[in-house]
Amino acid sequence: MSFADGKLGASFFCSRDSEDRSNLRTIFPTLTFQLAYRYPLFRERLLQVLKAYPDVGRESLRWQMEKLIVGPLKATNISTLIIVDALDECKDDQPASAILSILSHYVDKIPYVKFFITGRPEPRIRSGFRLESLSPITEVLKLHEVKPAVVDSDIELLFQTQLPSLAKNRSDLDFTEDWPSSSDIKVLCKKAAGLFIYASTVVKFIASEGDSPTERLALITSLPQSTIEEGRSGVDQLYTKVLQQAFHGVSADNSQRYLHFQTVVGTVLLLFNPLPIRSLSELLGCNIPHIRTTIRSLHSLLLVPDSNEDPIRIFHKSLPDFLMGSDRCQDKRFYVEPAGHHLETLLGCLRLMEKRLKKNICNLDDYAVLSEVKDPHTLKKVHIGDALEYACRYWTKHLLGVQSDGPHIEQVQKTIDRFFTVHLLHWIEVLAIIGHLDIGVYAMSEIEQWCGSVSAIKTPH
Repeated sequence: MSFADGKLGASFFCSRDSEDRSNLRTIFPTLTFQLAYRYPLFRERLLQVLKAYPDVGRESLRWQMEKLIVGPLKATNISTLIIVDALDECKDDQPASAILSILSHYVDKIPYVKFFITGRPEPRIRSGFRLESLSPITEVLKLHEVKPAVVDSDIELLFQTQLPSLAKNRSDLDFTEDWPSSSDIKVLCKKAAGLFIYASTVVKFIASEGDSPTERLALITSLPQSTIEEGRSGVDQLYTKVLQQAFHGVSADNSQRYLHFQTVVGTVLLLFNPLPIRSLSELLGCNIPHIRTTIRSLHSLLLVPDSNEDPIRIFHKSLPDFLMGSDRCQDKRFYVEPAGHHLETLLGCLRLMEKRLKKNICNLDDYAVLSEVKDPHTLKKVHIGDALEYACRYWTKHLLGVQSDGPHIEQVQKTIDRFFTVHLLHWIEVLAIIGHLDIGVYAMSEIEQWCGSVSAIKTPH
């Protein structure tokens, strides 16, 4: 349904940057005005309501919905589509979205009307869609579940449309006939990684007045993996607003709450392989509810699964680029200092290995041959698990991210010495069971590399 086929009757686009667009009380009157403009029959019924209730703007949201929208639509049987975009941007102090709660009471009374509502999956939005009367008649579309090929095709179309249009509108510059080239668009699509916000920001970055679009395009396409330049154009501001909204009501002096954020989110960002929430709990040494509470309001930034057995993922690498960039993340409550969190994750890995590693961890028969073990997948899952496997595979990667100077050096060295004294063979055994014995060879080289950098600092020339 869209403007093209005449089904769109009204829309409201929320924005926390505008007082009118972030006020819940302006939604229903705005939709009512548009419906009245669009449908003469609706307008006739509405005039009767306004004559009977001239102070409609002062009434409750529920009253507005019932009298201004449901009544006229029900009386006229109009078939239409109503859109409310970015509902999370409206100021709402209810545990479940006030708008969704009201819709749950009335939407079944106007069966010829479809509501299309978008919003980041923040707690009150998710709670609203889970209301008993709304859930059965709601179809939820999660953007991250749309087939990547479909999304990539749309993003490619965005670039193919917007960038050439930019060239036509810049009479002060000369563009080659095929600007941007197909290879440029291919690179941009790859960098977008399925996110329209990224693609949109890139277009705005390239279109910035006072700069050469060709130079800006070349700057982006020449950056191998970094999103720093694009981020400064808009994504950083978006992430900052989302984070500040997620911690709305939390005092800036509540250092413990922000420390929890930095620990949990910092670990998620720095993991070399995503971990399920249960495994993350093991690695951090904190309980699952603690992690759930910390990331509860971050569904807009992280793919947080319902199950504790599924991994937490980031939607796009611009998030870690932003949070771990001291020059980008201006609100230091959210800044994730990489070296410090590599240290925390390293110590978590070593702590977990010290606790769990032991001789014959899988209780295999004497002289068992790994290639002949039945159902090795279940064996690893039951006796090793994701958290310990991660620790065994990646602890030296985190070691390389730890600064080779500072007060923590002695603690790290003592912990590693104790690990090799007690658990060296147990560690190698696990690497063999999970099929990554070669990691041990590279790990030794990485340990030597880090220790060498420590020695160089301790004994300068």
